[in-house]
Amino acid sequence: MPVRFEEPEFFSLSNLCLKKFMSVKNKSILLIFLILLADQVLKIFIKTHFMLGEEVVIFKNWFILHFVENNGMAFGFEFGNSIGKYFLSIFRIIAIGALAWYLSKLWKKDIPFGLAACFSLILAGAAGNLFDSAFYGMIFNESHGQVATLFPAGGGYNTFLLGKVVDMFYFPLIDTHYPSWFPIWGGQEFIFFRPVFNIADSSISIGIVAIFIFYKSHFDEKKEEVAASEVDNIEVPGAPVQEIAAETSGVKNNL
Repeated sequence: MPVRFEEPEFFSLSNLCLKKFMSVKNKSILLIFLILLADQVLKIFIKTHFMLGEEVVIFKNWFILHFVENNGMAFGFEFGNSIGKYFLSIFRIIAIGALAWYLSKLWKKDIPFGLAACFSLILAGAAGNLFDSAFYGMIFNESHGQVATLFPAGGGYNTFLLGKVVDMFYFPLIDTHYPSWFPIWGGQEFIFFRPVFNIADSSISIGIVAIFIFYKSHFDEKKEEVAASEVDNIEVPGAPVQEIAAETSGVKNNL
């Protein structure tokens, strides 16, 4: 008869705590924290070591750290003046709140961690860029012609929600020119990939693309479940089908 060894109570409790810590919720929170940490550490490093427009070639000519700032959306796209900036920041706050609420609902369900990770990536990216917009104008001075200082004595370059988003990743994988015969842009320079972006932008993009590639079926199943429940809840006017059948059989027996 084989000898059975009982696991010491200490290890049983350790395994239980580990499983509890590594729940989908805790892993999602850890992922959000790590993305935010990496995003802000790199942005602060770039802001305090580079002048605006300065760049460092990391690998050949297609992986470059190029410091730019933008007032608007992901990948350097602009969004109007200060009024547009306020609108965009408020929209981000609402979107982040909605994402956080939805993610908290997902944590209560039996979902794969991959799906929660996708929404965590989107949430972390949106929060990272919102942090720039909300606080960078208050804690940094300008980077034009100088390396910015964190918490400058003279104050920041702007007010709350009017800060600029720091971008640095530049991948000009293809640098060529359109043929002279090409309509509209003939002879002009063509660069792919032209936009400069940051970790937060990448996080948002990866999360959205991964949902469409790997988890689109999850939402299709949910739609089918909702449609099926709506069909089940439809009430036919008048007497139930069973009662109608019983009355019909009774009439036949009396004939």
